[in-house]
Amino acid sequence: MLSNTCKYALRAVLYLAVNNEPGQKIGIKQISKELDIPSPFLGKILQTLAKHKLLLSSKGPNGGFAIGKDSKDLLLMDIVQVIDGMDGFHKCIIGVRDCSELENQCALHVRYSELREEISKIFEVETIEHLAKNIKEGKQVYFI
Repeated sequence: MLSNTCKYALRAVLYLAVNNEPGQKIGIKQISKELDIPSPFLGKILQTLAKHKLLLSSKGPNGGFAIGKDSKDLLLMDIVQVIDGMDGFHKCIIGVRDCSELENQCALHVRYSELREEISKIFEVETIEHLAKNIKEGKQVYFI
């Protein structure tokens, strides 16, 4: 459902939230190494998120990235929307062109639409702050 790019974006934002220190930015090399994501690819992802104001970005010796808005206001869906768009929540899972709620439903439509709605609800309410808190408390693992 999510592209690899989107998965990397979610992991990177969580990394930034977990390692957040006021006024501090984390460099691309550190994030790339910790998350095992190629630096050039990760750089493009993080720049896209910064362009949409989800992250802050600065260049130079003390440059890097940080969360761009309060992590309690940053939803998983915000990141998904910027990176993948909403097609994954609206298009047919197996790519049938005319699959819809009303007619021409594919073989998986009914079962998948229920799951898609449930996943959408989770992404629309789950915050980066909540997930980062669980990670800091050792309840969840996020980058291995």
